[in-house]
Amino acid sequence: MAIKDLYHYRAVVVSVYDGDTCRVDLDLGFGIWKKNEKIRLARINAPEIRGGDRERGLAARDYLRSLVLDKEIILETIKDRKGKYGRYLGELWMKEADTLVNVNDALVKAGLAETVKY
Repeated sequence: MAIKDLYHYRAVVVSVYDGDTCRVDLDLGFGIWKKNEKIRLARINAPEIRGGDRERGLAARDYLRSLVLDKEIILETIKDRKGKYGRYLGELWMKEADTLVNVNDALVKAGLAETVKY
């Protein structure tokens, strides 16, 4: 098993703030749950829901909600590292048919977020 495989968690998305921030309940295994953990979607930037990009920001938020809110996902954290605002950085994966789809990439593909480099 590779080290990167150690940072995948089952989770349920409990709220979506904007197009690149949500809260999840994390299944840590052995019946242990971490509730309401704030997650920043890695590698992407969605428009803000305040200010001049409000309409685009709300569209990104609503799209993300339609994909994952109240659904079980796989969260792949980036070496369990928090960003500068105290949020874990992660890739969200959702099940679609018999495959896993990267939610971060789906937002970019839909034109609702841009890829960024850290």
